[in-house]
Amino acid sequence: MVNPGSSSQPPPVTAGSLSWKRCAGCGGKIADRFLLYAMDSYWHSRCLKCSCCQAQLGDIGTSCYTKSGMILCRNDYIRTLVGGAFNSARRPRKNGVIRSPASRLFGNSGACSACGQSIPASELVMRAQGNVYHLKCFTCSTCRNRLVPGDRFHYINGSLFCEHDRPTALINGHLNSLQSNPLLPDQKVC
Repeated sequence: MVNPGSSSQPPPVTAGSLSWKRCAGCGGKIADRFLLYAMDSYWHSRCLKCSCCQAQLGDIGTSCYTKSGMILCRNDYIRTLVGGAFNSARRPRKNGVIRSPASRLFGNSGACSACGQSIPASELVMRAQGNVYHLKCFTCSTCRNRLVPGDRFHYINGSLFCEHDRPTALINGHLNSLQSNPLLPDQKVC
């Protein structure tokens, strides 16, 4: 795999360098017959995936892209460049789960739904039910852990909850307000 714009090549293999390599994705030893080298690191072929669509990048081409710490396939990298064209409310549903985009460019200036501070048009954001968040503000309302692409989350009465804290949210405080409002379906980031 080659990261466009990066001139780094894998280090030459010498008799002294034939030790096990550690995967940058899972941290495990790479004992596979094939390994990938991208972003100055070694990867299992199953671990080097697009942060958005989860495609195994070794299977779909010889290039990968990075943007704001995310590893992306060509298609999702291009989508982040055009930005703003994705609205989670309009994304197709699969088995009752809304497939919302991972971090996307906001597309126009506005305010974060969590902190109220402005978001520049060029900044990557997370979206849920028409609300827009800074990446750092897209967190579970209970445990404050950041929700990242691939995490399942629940959007209940304007609050985000990780998969672990949803039952707690239903029992503590949010249950009364949910009795009059139907529960929105589970959502998954990217």
